[in-house]
Amino acid sequence: MVRMYSNCTVVLENLEITNVQEYHDLSFLRSIEEVGGYVLIGINYVDVIPLENLRLIRGHSLFDGKYGLAVVANFHRNESLEINSITSGLRELRLRSLGEILKGGVKIAHNPLLCNVETIQWLDTVQDDSDVNVSGGTDPQCSRCDSGCFNGSCWAPGPENCQTFTRLNCAEQCSRRCKGPKPIDCCSEHCAAGCTGPRPTDCLSCRDFQDNGMCKDACPRLMLYDRNTHQLVPNPNGKYNFGATCVKKCPYNFVVTDHGACVRTCSSNMHEVEENGIRKCKQCDGLCPKVCNGLGTGALVNTIAVNATNIDSFINCTKINGHITIMKMTFQGDVFTNTPSMDPAKLDYFKTVKEISGFLVIQNWSEHLNSLSPFENLEIIRGRTKQHGTVSFAALNIPHLDHLGLRSLKEISDGDVVIKNNPRLCYVEGSYWPKLFRSVNQRIRTGNNAAMHSCEQQNSTCDSMCGEEGCWGPGPSMCISCQHVSRRGRCVSHCNLLVGDPREYMSENVCLECDPECKILNGMPSCHGPGADQCTECAHFKDGTHCVAQCAQGVQGLNNRLVWTYPDKNGQCQPCHANCTQGCSGPGLEGCEPKGSHMPVVAAGIVGGMLLSMVLLLFIFIIFRRRHIRRKRTLRRLLQERELVEPLTPSGEAPNQALLRILKETELKKIKVLGSGAFGTVFKGLWIPEGEDVKIPVAIKVLREVASPKANKEILDEAYVMAGVDHPHVCRLLGICLTSNVQLITQIMAFGCLLDYVRENKDNIGSQTLLNWCVQIAKGMNYLEERHLVHRDLAARNVLVKTPNHVKITDFGLARLLGADEKEYHADGGKVPIKWMALESISHWTYTHQSDVWSYGVTVWELMTFGSKPYDGIPAREIADILEKGERLPQPSICTIDVYMIMVKCWMIDADSRPHFYELVAEFSKMARDPSRYLVIQGDDHMYQPSPTDSKFCMSWISTEDMDGVVDAEEYLLPNKQFFNQSQPPPTPQYHNAADNYTNGVMLRYITDPTLKDLMLPEYINQDVTTTSNTINPNYEGPARGQTENGYIDTYSCKPDGPEYLNTSCATLPRSPCANLDNPDYQHNFLPSSTTDVPFLPATENLHYLGLSTAMQSHVC
Repeated sequence: MVRMYSNCTVVLENLEITNVQEYHDLSFLRSIEEVGGYVLIGINYVDVIPLENLRLIRGHSLFDGKYGLAVVANFHRNESLEINSITSGLRELRLRSLGEILKGGVKIAHNPLLCNVETIQWLDTVQDDSDVNVSGGTDPQCSRCDSGCFNGSCWAPGPENCQTFTRLNCAEQCSRRCKGPKPIDCCSEHCAAGCTGPRPTDCLSCRDFQDNGMCKDACPRLMLYDRNTHQLVPNPNGKYNFGATCVKKCPYNFVVTDHGACVRTCSSNMHEVEENGIRKCKQCDGLCPKVCNGLGTGALVNTIAVNATNIDSFINCTKINGHITIMKMTFQGDVFTNTPSMDPAKLDYFKTVKEISGFLVIQNWSEHLNSLSPFENLEIIRGRTKQHGTVSFAALNIPHLDHLGLRSLKEISDGDVVIKNNPRLCYVEGSYWPKLFRSVNQRIRTGNNAAMHSCEQQNSTCDSMCGEEGCWGPGPSMCISCQHVSRRGRCVSHCNLLVGDPREYMSENVCLECDPECKILNGMPSCHGPGADQCTECAHFKDGTHCVAQCAQGVQGLNNRLVWTYPDKNGQCQPCHANCTQGCSGPGLEGCEPKGSHMPVVAAGIVGGMLLSMVLLLFIFIIFRRRHIRRKRTLRRLLQERELVEPLTPSGEAPNQALLRILKETELKKIKVLGSGAFGTVFKGLWIPEGEDVKIPVAIKVLREVASPKANKEILDEAYVMAGVDHPHVCRLLGICLTSNVQLITQIMAFGCLLDYVRENKDNIGSQTLLNWCVQIAKGMNYLEERHLVHRDLAARNVLVKTPNHVKITDFGLARLLGADEKEYHADGGKVPIKWMALESISHWTYTHQSDVWSYGVTVWELMTFGSKPYDGIPAREIADILEKGERLPQPSICTIDVYMIMVKCWMIDADSRPHFYELVAEFSKMARDPSRYLVIQGDDHMYQPSPTDSKFCMSWISTEDMDGVVDAEEYLLPNKQFFNQSQPPPTPQYHNAADNYTNGVMLRYITDPTLKDLMLPEYINQDVTTTSNTINPNYEGPARGQTENGYIDTYSCKPDGPEYLNTSCATLPRSPCANLDNPDYQHNFLPSSTTDVPFLPATENLHYLGLSTAMQSHVC
């Protein structure tokens, strides 16, 4: 231990201190500042563990699967004494510099002499979800902490051993750690364990990586995209990842990966190679090199020949250490050793062998083979061991052998060659043997093979394309050297330089193909060398000096910017205008491409109108026909019955005609586990409808096998809610599978949840994008409000990102519908997100649409702070008290007073004083038209969103599943898709109420919306109350125009002096090429493009959830 840890500051793996006696000196541990794994201190008799400078425990691996720090059983019991039998043990745990444990909890137990650990505030050190199990000693001689220690917390007596707080006493503005209680004392977000100042260079330790004293979230990349050469070029400042440190060179005995990491071993399908003095992991060309033991070595040391018992050990071998001998017993077996005969087809195992370190002797051969073709790829016979001390290769006594066929053999390093007693063998008298030898003492011995004149009579001579050295057998592929040139190991008369297909160039008498992007020219060479930059002319386009199939479309460049180019009239790729976000077809802004073409929309509108007219006429006919039939049946029933069994109590509510798809388990294919929670597991998978050649990416929620009936009911309730929603900004349910474990099938999103997205891309998110998200979330919530649905769990973590400009609300695990006979929903306990809830919801468990407005304000605050935690550091049990005292979340630094006042209005104590969602849509729509006026973000004009093709999820999907036939769920479920039989009722998203038999039931869904009376007042918004068309999406087309009055805000009307943010069906709105093409809400008369979706994790796993009981008397945890 002394030799391992002396003068060591960073321990890459685990630090285990065990079985230390009282007399051992542990002063060498004082130099340790950081541990990558866990710290275990156990079964020690020493009284002090001097880890005084340990600042950070990363917890890459955990003790017992959950502890980053474990201090257990550090005492010595003297069995010979009856009283006070514990004579020695750990008394002081001097971790006075320990500032943070990034992962894992703390376990301190069975240390009877250990003092002061019960005074430590572990919440300042560990993460919120970590397990803390601490019990102090019982020694009455323990000294108290120094009076100057804050909160009376210390590691040992004395002022120097006081606990240093870097989290619990921080100001609200601090996102992670701090060095004091003031806002100016906040540490950089890249810091861990505290800091000495606000900059990344002032950190005591780094959360992710440390680069020359500066903390960063990633090391500088090794390769960058050069916009001038259009190629990846080495980054002169690039560095490798070594643990949590960025280094210019990996330590000795480590290998380098393509991703720039220093590792101990290469992954599968990779092998180590040395390039310029650096050991690197490279992709194997075919099979990775595999060294196997041959005869005379290892387990085959006493084996005299290859046989059926050992042939399988040579599978996929590229090098054999030892020798290979094939004898008669190889194919016939050995009765004395009970060795069975070997299948001759297994000789093909030797086709992967390129090198034999010993000798190769063949004394018997399969009758089905007339050459030694299983060794056709053998390149070197080393001859380090030789048969009888002289022979390294021999072919003897094979009557049916026509030719050797060793066309890849380039060297016989030592030993003689013996080829005798093969009466039909030709092609062995060439002059090539001396060129294979590496010593003048080597020689070839032949005899009793086929005579030269006999071979000539049989035409068993070398091909005319072979050179003077000879050949290994018949045909131009067996030549030792070529008379003219060679192509892919075959001798030919000429290369396809000017004619022929494919076109080639010649290098060292070898014909090599031109790059596929080179244009085929007649009368002149098509290329002059390898690569797309050596073409004479390009077959398609030219990007810089390279020929390409198409110009760059959304290629990742410097600073995470997407590079877009277009071909000019000469086929040269030119850069698009900086404001073209979806590519271009020409120079300037006028060349920018819109997301969709106008002509297909017009054509689809004409066809759709004709179909709609026909369907409408048929529908009217069916309606009148059904009414007539219904009257006749009612009259007949009334005449037959004297009185009704029950009086009719019609509610006047429209029937809920939402369609619930029942899918078969055979139509579902699970690919990968995405997450798990209390309800069960979420899988990434495919929905393959029966009888159709399509694959639809989906997320599959599977209930646990041990789930209770209540859990089954809750997941069916969630399916009931999700089945009826149909809105561009609300995640939809695709179907349900009623197996033994109920399965929900939902859309899958490509970028995950909005909370993680804003955290990961905060440096690239501008004001326009933030306000767009606020509008879209408000639209989705307004849609839910119109359908009397209270979400109850709105937060950034429950908003999914379909594209960087299109978000959807999800996770209806807590959602409830309000119907006709109740104005609010009362919950019955369970886990709820306290820090996102309105005060009335926390105090009385009452939920309305206005309580969702409160949660919307907290969600907007999360976005404006780029994923900060609300009320961070404040226990959930204290939230109600601070809200009643008037405290609210602080104003984000990027927000103007206008935006912050909207948040404050959402957090009013009186629910009726909060704005409605349609008002929030109008307010944020107005701000989105002038974003820089309301949000102040440095470098706002130069921020670009990441490309959808860079999604790790998408890349992993493409790499793990065949994408042929894959379509997006929304594309598949378009209204004109004939997925269901005509006998089934069509789905409709417009259910305002439901059946009355659910009244006062457990679900409590069909209750009157308490805010509905305000929604219908005309003075709040200028618009006509109309029914939405089945073919027009209200989110993109808006309601029909009508007579309006001047009121609160004219949100849905069209005016000549300037179009509103919200889309309408007005045909007068011009399509400007300068319009923002990223957001579907900005574009007139246009549908969002479908992308592959990414699944979500359950909200019940959120760390900020709080369990509440029905009686309000249970312990809050």
